[in-house]
Amino acid sequence: MKKNNYRYYLLLLFVVTGVLSTEAEIKLPSIFGDHMVLQQKTEASVWGKATAGKVVKLTTSWNRKSYSAIADHNGKWLIKVATPSAGGPYSITISDGKAMTLNDVLIGEVWICSGQSNMQMTMKGYNNEPVIGSNEAIAASTNNNIRLYTVERDKSLLPAEDFRGEWLECLPGNVADFSAVAYFFGKMIQHSLKVPVGLICSSYGGTRIEPWISEDGFNEYDWIKMPEKSSKDDYSIQTPTVLFNAMIAPMVGFAFRGCLWYQGESNWKEPERYEKLMQGMVKNWRKQWSIGDFPFYYVQIAPFGYVSPFEQDPLPAPLSALLREAQLKASAAIPNSGMVSLLDIGEKRSIHPPRKKEVGERLAFLALAKTYGFKGVEYSGPVLKDMIIEGQAVKLTFDHAEKGLTTFGKELENFSIAGENKRFFPAKAYITGKGITLLAPQVEKPVAVRYAFDDFVTGTLYNTNGLPASSFRTDNW
Repeated sequence: MKKNNYRYYLLLLFVVTGVLSTEAEIKLPSIFGDHMVLQQKTEASVWGKATAGKVVKLTTSWNRKSYSAIADHNGKWLIKVATPSAGGPYSITISDGKAMTLNDVLIGEVWICSGQSNMQMTMKGYNNEPVIGSNEAIAASTNNNIRLYTVERDKSLLPAEDFRGEWLECLPGNVADFSAVAYFFGKMIQHSLKVPVGLICSSYGGTRIEPWISEDGFNEYDWIKMPEKSSKDDYSIQTPTVLFNAMIAPMVGFAFRGCLWYQGESNWKEPERYEKLMQGMVKNWRKQWSIGDFPFYYVQIAPFGYVSPFEQDPLPAPLSALLREAQLKASAAIPNSGMVSLLDIGEKRSIHPPRKKEVGERLAFLALAKTYGFKGVEYSGPVLKDMIIEGQAVKLTFDHAEKGLTTFGKELENFSIAGENKRFFPAKAYITGKGITLLAPQVEKPVAVRYAFDDFVTGTLYNTNGLPASSFRTDNW
């Protein structure tokens, strides 16, 4: 009997020792792992948990330098490491007595890609909704200098410490399940920069902008009702803060170069509020990271048939055109930002345009020109500069049209002119040496012009770089 008791206590001691040993091991958030990319030439934060009061030692293979920190009373620790110019693969060893090693770590350019379903849409597409050219792109996607991380969709009333996901190598099987917009963006900048690129996609289909903003980002918006943190009732993914808390907060502090954003379809009925919320969200994220006005580039929603022709009570105004206008205005108000137009590639019966390659590459033009300083790369379609009225003729000039304008062989359509009575009539449009001349015989004294200001339209106005103009108007009626 005593012998059995001895064995029992020996087994119990072994189990307890094992538990304590497990608790003592370093624990890292999922954003840190094998195959990850760290932002080059910066002080990159690495954090995690260990036994409270223990010294955590971190060693980086690129300079064989060691850093240390003491885990606080909750076991939390944070260490900042100096990253070199792009390169790798490297390793990072972390220990509080028992070592762990992160392998195949690259140093390069990191971009966070977020939004709703058009950012979430993978290379293999949705049911009955393809991504054009994806099969060829997937087949040729093997690239050891691109790494992919997809944040699993989740929601939370309180800021979370971690989310689910893992860094994956850029291989066909992984690319097929990764964001198409983010992949095409990353492919172009990696090819152009010749450095490793890390893409972090944190997106959730069908979501409004409000859940992507943290609680302290709503101080200026009195129409927003904040959720009760103690509520046990179920809450939707549209609840303010819940996606930021679950899918952005766990990586706040992770070093990166800039953000890509593709969202707005779920807010299409509230353009005026969206313009304010868009500016507020960017300000909010920049405050959270505390690294200044990092680049923030986003996609203007594509034209789509939001209102069915069979609806009994059609809306009094093309609200999605107003939403596009709100996004255009926000791009002028947000420092170090940029917007790409998709006016030429919308689908009337699909809110998910299949030409994702153009979307990703247009975002890449923004990054290459504005962030990385590439000369000769245009990043914007034509933007209205001036309107001059000469009798019945209206003459328009544009910025971002150094070599003029074109329709690539199509008829220049979708312009309309109004007089003081605010009635718009279709206008005949002509590309000239200086811009565009418009004429509508029904309007003797023009006062306002609109271009492609409708829910669904196919834009025909480009600069010679092949980038389309956004829809626009000169009135505020």
